[in-house]
Amino acid sequence: MTQDKPGFDTLAIRSGHERSREQEHSEPIFTSSSFVFDSAAQAAARFAGDEDGNVYSRFTNPTTRIFEQRLAALEGGESCVATASGMAAILSLCLAVLRQGDHVVASRALFGATTTLFDKYLTRFGVETSFVDLTDLAAWEAAIRPSTRLLFLETPSNPLMEICDIRALSEIAHAHDCLLAVDNCFCTPVLQRPLELGADVIIHSATKYLDGQGRIVGGAVIGDADLVGEEVFGVIRTTGPSMSPFNAWVALKGLETLSLRMRAHSEQALTLARLLESHPAVEKVYHPGLESHPQHALARDQQSHFGGIVSFVVKGGKAAAWRVIDATRMLSITANLGDVKTTITHPASTTHGRVSAEVRERAGIGDGLVRVAVGLEAIDDIVADLCRGLDG
Repeated sequence: MTQDKPGFDTLAIRSGHERSREQEHSEPIFTSSSFVFDSAAQAAARFAGDEDGNVYSRFTNPTTRIFEQRLAALEGGESCVATASGMAAILSLCLAVLRQGDHVVASRALFGATTTLFDKYLTRFGVETSFVDLTDLAAWEAAIRPSTRLLFLETPSNPLMEICDIRALSEIAHAHDCLLAVDNCFCTPVLQRPLELGADVIIHSATKYLDGQGRIVGGAVIGDADLVGEEVFGVIRTTGPSMSPFNAWVALKGLETLSLRMRAHSEQALTLARLLESHPAVEKVYHPGLESHPQHALARDQQSHFGGIVSFVVKGGKAAAWRVIDATRMLSITANLGDVKTTITHPASTTHGRVSAEVRERAGIGDGLVRVAVGLEAIDDIVADLCRGLDG
């Protein structure tokens, strides 16, 4: 780097890569499971952690390390640990910081699999979770117990795009000696930097916008050198939910265009949200860029742009929502998001289909809700495709 503080886009393209003696221009993929040592003494020092260097690709791989260093730089963190998926990132964090008898306070508005992890699997190991309204700061504080160790949330939420005041919640968390973890998947560091707002840990599903083209599955945990660089890294080293070198390389290529893509996604989504808000077949639209959104002012203060996700309620419930989805010809009917290709799904029967109807109702995920992850096709084509079903 030629400057003390390179710009975001420079970091996204250049950081983390030190050219090998081959003088490669693009980051190399090290598809090696293990690495050799100069001597038995060096091998012993590497395994003991007394000497930096590669040991085994489950926890030390040069390609994966470039991705980790680059994402840490973009989020403003000291350390990043890459994982096999976004869910692996959440589980690794939980294994690193939680013990039997600990308590978690989590947002009620979480991805379905995250809710299941907290509500079903962590309970088997003596960790209890209380779920609260994402935007109700008083409820967060009231739910905290002496045994509470972790506060966990997504903002914006999936799929209703609710916004939590990260700065205010971090003050509550730290006043009670709790860690605050923020899933930054929907915004990425282009639109929101939770560590600067007081969060302790950031979670990413690299599967989404970080890759940007639906090619890989991956995740990441970002934070300080002790919690992430030591504790979470120790979990990855021992239990093995690590990111593959090839997936790390693909995600690296995604980071190079992340800034351009996130701004374009945001612009397209806001255009679509405004059009949907005036459509007679639509009961309600959820997008923080709309002035009608209850946390619009907070989103404008906390984020640089409003993101690429638009959810809306179709009049007529599940049958009407499915007709709208089935009428599309271009949009991809899939629960994934963050691609350059626009995707559409019915959250109540896909992303949140495994949670109970009662939990869905409390989270506000009704049968008429449709979620669109707005891609980078021509916006007129996206609108026309959606209107095939809405106009009918």
